[in-house]
Amino acid sequence: YAMDRRVGFVGVIIDDRKKSSQQVNHILSEFGDLIIARTGIPYKDKDCCVVTLVVNATTDEVGALTGKLGNIEGVSVKSALSRK
Repeated sequence: YAMDRRVGFVGVIIDDRKKSSQQVNHILSEFGDLIIARTGIPYKDKDCCVVTLVVNATTDEVGALTGKLGNIEGVSVKSALSRK
């Protein structure tokens, strides 16, 4: 099972920090075992935030994470995994 895991990244843009950050943080906590590194950069002038994650996960795990995040209003998500 762990052999299927690959290194990758997930990029998250939160359009309204005050409105969506709590939901995003809750989901990231749920998937904390997959996350190797996390950075969150608030962009106060635009009232948004960019979160980047480095993950070690299967495609199904990344799909579950990005699916939950993408269902939050005002949140955009993109991801990629290594080939091996």
